[in-house]
Amino acid sequence: MAVVGVLALQGSFNEHIAVLRRLGVKGVEIRKPEQLHNLTSLIIPGGESTTMAKLAEYHNLFPALREFVKTGKPVWGTCAGLIFLADKAVGQKIGGQELVGGLDCTVHRNYFGSQIQSFETELSVPVLVSKEGGPETFRGVFIRAPAVVDVGPGVEVLAEYPETAVPEKKVIVAVKQGNMLGTAFHPELTADTRWHSYFLKMGSDALVEASTSIVQVGVDQNVDEKPRIDLPVYQ
Repeated sequence: MAVVGVLALQGSFNEHIAVLRRLGVKGVEIRKPEQLHNLTSLIIPGGESTTMAKLAEYHNLFPALREFVKTGKPVWGTCAGLIFLADKAVGQKIGGQELVGGLDCTVHRNYFGSQIQSFETELSVPVLVSKEGGPETFRGVFIRAPAVVDVGPGVEVLAEYPETAVPEKKVIVAVKQGNMLGTAFHPELTADTRWHSYFLKMGSDALVEASTSIVQVGVDQNVDEKPRIDLPVYQ
């Protein structure tokens, strides 16, 4: 049975767990490193990113979170969670914050402004419609939201939104790289469950890959072992 962990330090973790429950999936609150064991996948929710980072540091979660990312299991960051997963973040408070990293992108914290500048809008997300069906657009809830201002070559852009000052220019608000997913908005605050369903299928695909890659004892696979690539530590 799929067990999805939701980082429960601060923010909208309860809302994510409620959506998972609606989809018939067990969601568990994660606050300690040892709770990351035996998870199918992990969601890092929205909230106040600096506060979440301080609490994660206090509970010594960053090393365990980075190790989880290295496993290749699906990880999804929404809003503040997207900031956590980015390799680089700009527009931060003095002193910055520690990041988990893994997503080859640069995120601008509070790109869309302060709390009073939060908004909702219809987003075009072709991959979501293709994979999950339903309406042609998704209602994006942006609360003091970040945005992706730069991506690496291996990052797939899933959704963009016109900039306020320059409408003909668009900024990235959803990305995917391998089994890592990032959204600048809050799908858990809507009645539309398609983003969660899309993420859960990423977890199912990972389980299938893991089961088909099991090596039988005593069988020479004659495969050259590739060197392990460790993720950098972001301060």
